[in-house]
Amino acid sequence: MPLRPNILVIGGSYFVGRVFIEKLLALNKYNIYALNRGTLPMRLEGVTHLCCDRNDEDLLRKVVPDVPWQAVIDFCAYTPKDIEKTFKALSSHTLTQYIYISTASVYAPSSQQPIDELGATLIASQPQLGSAADYGFHKRLAELAVIEQCGMRNIAYTIVRPTFIFGKYNYAPRESYFFEEILKHNVVVIPDHEPPARFSFVSVWDVAFITAACIDNPTAYGEIFNASGDEVLSYSSLVECFKQVTGVNFTVKVLPISEIEAQRIPLPFPLDEDLLYSGQRSKQLLNYSYFPFQKAMQETYRLYRVGAGLG
Repeated sequence: MPLRPNILVIGGSYFVGRVFIEKLLALNKYNIYALNRGTLPMRLEGVTHLCCDRNDEDLLRKVVPDVPWQAVIDFCAYTPKDIEKTFKALSSHTLTQYIYISTASVYAPSSQQPIDELGATLIASQPQLGSAADYGFHKRLAELAVIEQCGMRNIAYTIVRPTFIFGKYNYAPRESYFFEEILKHNVVVIPDHEPPARFSFVSVWDVAFITAACIDNPTAYGEIFNASGDEVLSYSSLVECFKQVTGVNFTVKVLPISEIEAQRIPLPFPLDEDLLYSGQRSKQLLNYSYFPFQKAMQETYRLYRVGAGLG
């Protein structure tokens, strides 16, 4: 029997990485290693947990087995330094492919939407975003570091850029913000803005499945893929979807953006900005079909209720 390919997942204990590992386990064709700091260990049968801070080069060099790696999937690099340290620590290892999970936040603001993979990317930080000012720009620099490091070592790279992710294990207060408001019988506030801001979303299952489809796939070598579902949504269509999936006919209140900001209502998406991205390239090259938004949100709500002890 041929040996199973080895897969190293960096940062796979939370959210997308965890769903991705569950997907790999279901495929039953890889030796899976998950590297993280141990805050949330991977206690899954069939997964070897490696406890290490990725920025500790010496420990990383000791902890990661020196085996041929079919793919390294990196879910948690935020800066080019993160990438450079990882490649330096693994310099003696054989790597076939490096898959970097980036973000659609690397794209520069554009009036031409939806944005595809040829869209202009950030060339500087965005001070107007406050605490998130450096996020998209640093992720873009990390992408460039992946491309550079892979080029120097003749390793295939693949970059995945998800838009707003929702679904199983989501720790960000996105859909859960609305679920909590609805189950507390609160009035759900949405912005009064014409035309309404529109968004692209992607389920965590889509990101995990697209990433898995890139492994050992020459079609994905040297490619960048947006991970973005087919539907275009607004706050209005979101709350209509939430009424359907929760079965609760909750009250919606439309407020001016100035009042939402004055009351510090923590709506999770931009109030007056379109953020639309095209997922067509992943559909065409990977022959992938995205989950319908409402179906994926229905499953998300079911899992949310289970996690909250509501059955």
